Amino acid sequence: MKLTKSDCTLNEKDTLQDMLECEKQLMELYTTALFEGSTKSLRNNFSQNLLNVAENQYCIYTQMNTRGYYEPKPADKNSIDSAVSAFKKQKNSLKANG
Repeated sequence: MKLTKSDCTLNEKDTLQDMLECEKQLMELYTTALFEGSTKSLRNNFSQNLLNVAENQYCIYTQMNTRGYYEPKPADKNSIDSAVSAFKKQKNSLKANG
């Protein structure tokens, strides 16, 4: 089977989604690198790169949201309360074990 260029071309939405996923992966990598950095200058470099990637990610998200490709739904009060409760339990558990 021979693929043509049109078989491998992403539409605008898929391209933006791919870019967003790449930026998220870069954020994870730079976060890990920042934690593992052994010198102040290296950590500063990773920190700056992380901030730049975060800005890129936000710009891509904004473009997707503007075009209707990415529409986050607001969290309902029960979901928020449940998350707060879970984190409080975890915090108390860490205090008790620490």
